[in-house]
Amino acid sequence: MSADTRSPRAPLSRRRLLAWAPAALLGAGRAHAQAGGAGELRIGFQKSAVNLLIVRERRLLDARLPGVAQKWVEFPAGPQLLEALAVGSIDFGFTGDSPPVFAQAAGKDVLYLGIEPAKPDSSAILVKPAAPLKTLADLRGKRVGLQKGSSAHYLLVRAVAQGGLQWSDITPVYLPPAEARAAFEKGAIDAWAIWDPYYAAAEIDAQARVLSTGRGLSSNNSFYLGSQALSQRTAVVKALFDALSEADAYVQSHRTEASRFIAEATGLPLASALRFVERRSAGRVTALTAAQVADQQRVADAFAQLGLIPKPIRVADAVWSPGGALAQAR
Repeated sequence: MSADTRSPRAPLSRRRLLAWAPAALLGAGRAHAQAGGAGELRIGFQKSAVNLLIVRERRLLDARLPGVAQKWVEFPAGPQLLEALAVGSIDFGFTGDSPPVFAQAAGKDVLYLGIEPAKPDSSAILVKPAAPLKTLADLRGKRVGLQKGSSAHYLLVRAVAQGGLQWSDITPVYLPPAEARAAFEKGAIDAWAIWDPYYAAAEIDAQARVLSTGRGLSSNNSFYLGSQALSQRTAVVKALFDALSEADAYVQSHRTEASRFIAEATGLPLASALRFVERRSAGRVTALTAAQVADQQRVADAFAQLGLIPKPIRVADAVWSPGGALAQAR
């Protein structure tokens, strides 16, 4: 991951975005868990966090949070980001649906603050163009690459069930996205469960074929999570939601410009960035509704039933409400 401690007005460089040194950040978090005070906001993001990238590039928090220093830290996937959140290295971050489930089941101190509109078309199970796999049932006996505890994990759980298979009928190969891409191209795995923008890049650059998208399998919800301390700073949370919603509106009305920026920031080819942006659903960032909490509970229950998390959890126990309290009865 990469930590940008300079002024939030500093330009976003590809080198800082792509750097990754987990031990250093987590160690710093344990030593300085209280570093993020009222005058600082530490934000974790991934390459899939389009709205956060736009918030940073267009400095949409500056006027909303004057005098609050912003520190931006990149992660390769949600599980690593939530580990940093749990140990106090960041205050706020963006992940898919599965990482918070694994974090909550492990007793991590994470809190759902907000949600983006569902994006079922932004994740997929990919195979090589000439692969004999034609249906989800054909995954039987196959090696499937995925990031453990990521949104792709739940997508694959649902795909296996939809194909009439048991989890034991496949061989999951747990790899972070960059390593999974290499394994996919070398043929070391037979299929790859992945999300955008990695999905778009593989589809265009590697001519990967889509065995199934998330549609009908997973809502592919994306969440904004924060620390308990941040949840008490309701004005800051509102400023974050407003900035993120403004960023989303900008992306929808300036897709080409936004795609050029995403390409530059992430190292993606422009064609991949465009496809990534085009597949996103538009809408404001809001607190979770009862229906969205129930949808996320289904994700948690699926992992519990398969024994993939150590115990069942109640998602609502970790959901913040706009009044500043946990949503105990939504």
